[in-house]
Amino acid sequence: MSSLRSLFLSQVGQTNERPIMLEVSHAEGIYIYGSDGKRYIDLNSGIAVSSLGHCHPRVVRAIRDQSTRYMHTMVYGEHIQAPQVEYARLLLSLVDRHFESIYYLMSGTEATELAMKMAKKYTGRYEIIACRNAYHGSTQGAESLRSDEDYKAAYRPLLPGIRHIDFNNEEDFGRITKRTACVICEVIQGEAGVISAGKQYLRGLSDQCREKGVLLIIDEIQSGFGRTGSLFAHQQYDIIPDILLIGKAMGGGMPIAGVVSSNEIMKSISIQPALGHITTFGGHPVSVSAALAALQTILEEKIIESVEHKAAFIADTLTRHPIIKEVRHAGLLMAVETTKKKYLKHIVHASYEKGVLIDWFLFNNRSFRLAPPLIITMEEIKEACAILLEAFDYAEQQYK
Repeated sequence: MSSLRSLFLSQVGQTNERPIMLEVSHAEGIYIYGSDGKRYIDLNSGIAVSSLGHCHPRVVRAIRDQSTRYMHTMVYGEHIQAPQVEYARLLLSLVDRHFESIYYLMSGTEATELAMKMAKKYTGRYEIIACRNAYHGSTQGAESLRSDEDYKAAYRPLLPGIRHIDFNNEEDFGRITKRTACVICEVIQGEAGVISAGKQYLRGLSDQCREKGVLLIIDEIQSGFGRTGSLFAHQQYDIIPDILLIGKAMGGGMPIAGVVSSNEIMKSISIQPALGHITTFGGHPVSVSAALAALQTILEEKIIESVEHKAAFIADTLTRHPIIKEVRHAGLLMAVETTKKKYLKHIVHASYEKGVLIDWFLFNNRSFRLAPPLIITMEEIKEACAILLEAFDYAEQQYK
């Protein structure tokens, strides 16, 4: 009989030729367990998804309770479902009053697609501006926003009317004109290696959009729900986007995302024509129930309050090693940059062998990603850092 490993490689669609190949038995808290019983400290959180760790009891209970009441009943937006209403009420109480409604989706890239459609419909314009080295998803529209031709050239022709500006470069504001429907921007460019927007830059970008009637879309799919030390990163910048994209950690491990905006902008996709955007599984009651439990847990257990302290300890500990150039971080969204890019593959491999999961970035080949569950304790952080330092030693020894 074929092994699970060989069947995975031959019958499950692959994203690359060298998958991690960790055969998962179960996961709990900050740990993932292999089928061989080996325990791994998950410092990725499934790419900033499992901020409450794996199988958080409150989230699991919400999933179980809702699944016994009802699951899918009708395509999104037709039936009144209590989880959707309760989540919207809580979320909207935590953001600026400009935000009046949420449209539920299944993934961050779907949120990007809907936001692009909303901006075009609301403004009557077609041009969209994105930042170079940003990542907003992999569907055709979201892929069009990428600046890197190596990633998107094979899929052309893509969406027309896309222009790019340099992140943190105020001189590019002149490219925003009255032909522009929207500017889509991350507060922290995750895949570029955790590059934070300057406060003056982001405020200037917001002002430029307002002056020219351009919608500002802020993508907080990766940075939201406490990851950066506040519920949403843009709340640290004194700006109010027209459209906010959320996802990843939103569901406590379940697939869900959302587009948050004003009723006026949101209404644009429901009239002339109706059904301007539809989704079968968006706002699935089980996923929304999990999201509600996750958000309540973050708030009630004051999980965000310890994020900065934990991040500072990690950064201070790791930067002491001679092969580490710097640790950039926005809360517990972190990039550890090496002095030489050749060290990186050895660090990732050695960490895995020693029981710590870290990951690469799409657009930065000298840094590795850290995005541990926000619930990680200081003792667990110290254990993980000790293993990472051993991995750094190993990488350094390969070139002596």
